[in-house]
Amino acid sequence: MKTIPNFSRQQGAALVVGLILLVVITILAISGMNTATTELAMARNDQNYENAFQGAETGLEALLAQGTWDPVAGATVTQVINDHDSVTATLVYEDWSIVPDKAFSLGSGSGVAAHHFLATSAAESRREPGSTTDRDSTATHTQAFYIVGPEPQTLGN
Repeated sequence: MKTIPNFSRQQGAALVVGLILLVVITILAISGMNTATTELAMARNDQNYENAFQGAETGLEALLAQGTWDPVAGATVTQVINDHDSVTATLVYEDWSIVPDKAFSLGSGSGVAAHHFLATSAAESRREPGSTTDRDSTATHTQAFYIVGPEPQTLGN
């Protein structure tokens, strides 16, 4: 003999459990998408900072490659790398001193001096205007150095 199921006793528990599981999976999916979007923005911002960092290094290299060591005029290099990235590097003469003992055995009155310069490179990397997740980045690098040359009193002779 076959038993006929009594549908009047079912209360829809499978439907409720299924809907709850669907809500939980939807929340997990939305959370995963938000996390992925945030990580993508972080990666773009990190790349933007790297562009500014490398731009500042490029500015220093371009400035020092000129070989212009004029104590009076200094030097400036401005480069537009692309639509978003640019760099400006400046060279400033600071002062002169006697040549450090470890470098040469010459001292004061020898006619030789150490001329101190400071090279500064400021780069900026700008992203798309109006973007809420991308950030502009800047980087400033400095490098101090000296060049051995005649003392300032003997420069005009």
